[in-house]
Amino acid sequence: MSNIGLGTTEELPKDYFESLKANNTLPLWPSLRSVLPYGKTAPRTQPIMWSYSDVRPDLIRAGELTPIEKAERRVLVLCNPGLGLENMQATASIYIGLQLIQPGETAPNHKHSPSAVRFVIEGNGGYTVVNGEKLPMEKGDLILTPPGMYHEHGHEGSGPVVWLDALDLPIIYGIDASYAIEGDSQAVDKDAGTCNKRYRQSGLLPYDSLDKKNNYPLLRFPWKDVRDSLQQLASVTDQQKLIQMAYINPETGEECLPTLGFSAIMLRPGEEARLPRRSASGVIHIVEGSGTAVVDAAQHDFKEADTLAIPTQADAVLANASETQPAFIFMVDDAPLHRKLGIYEVFS
Repeated sequence: MSNIGLGTTEELPKDYFESLKANNTLPLWPSLRSVLPYGKTAPRTQPIMWSYSDVRPDLIRAGELTPIEKAERRVLVLCNPGLGLENMQATASIYIGLQLIQPGETAPNHKHSPSAVRFVIEGNGGYTVVNGEKLPMEKGDLILTPPGMYHEHGHEGSGPVVWLDALDLPIIYGIDASYAIEGDSQAVDKDAGTCNKRYRQSGLLPYDSLDKKNNYPLLRFPWKDVRDSLQQLASVTDQQKLIQMAYINPETGEECLPTLGFSAIMLRPGEEARLPRRSASGVIHIVEGSGTAVVDAAQHDFKEADTLAIPTQADAVLANASETQPAFIFMVDDAPLHRKLGIYEVFS
């Protein structure tokens, strides 16, 4: 490759550069390396951690300041400063928010073009209605609200219910395809737990699923089942191997949403584990336990309900602080998008 540097706008005649702008054009070469760096990406995403103990008081106060009728969804967005707070991005492709609903409140029925999930952080009595099924929201549960599918939230218990929202909003908004439609409240026409009863055990499907695949057959992944599965996997896995399980569509074996992937990680007592360095960006949320995360040399001490952004191609090492108890982590990533685009890579 030539050692001659790329030309700059300052080297161009001023009248020529102004003529380009007047015609809504620009020269590529002065900006080429900023949009197409050699060798490695230059992510704007920073490895930022959001402490739940810091954010929660502001979220609770939001419940006092803004009634649900004026909020529709009462959410505090976790914004990565490297991407600009006003852009509401945790990573370049992932939106993360913390949503609060108080007893007796209802977040009205709507559907939207972005894909979304809800991961429950605290509280009892919350629920989400999707596709005519009332899905209880218990700590650690993952609930899908797929693109174009109506959903609404409610709270029949006491005390606040808080969950983490994860959406591909930056992608859908970035291609001018983001919108929502309101709808009347859904009629609940399925028994509670219908989807979980149909897909009760790994390796078993309703027989008619062999002939006709469903894009979103399983809408709720109870944490108690995920946690137990992680522990069972750990009991038959080499000590040097990361304990990680993917949330998938049980009928296809693929990721359960088009652009975002979800997984759960268990760190054994005292374990230090390196995450695979990948082209995908991610966000981890601590379900149980405490420890440290070192992401591209930036160290963060984490505890339950904290959330951390992991940039593309980052080197990330997680360590469980407890010598007696496992730690459990929920992860969101954009690996499905990378796979569909043909750019997914795992680096040594």
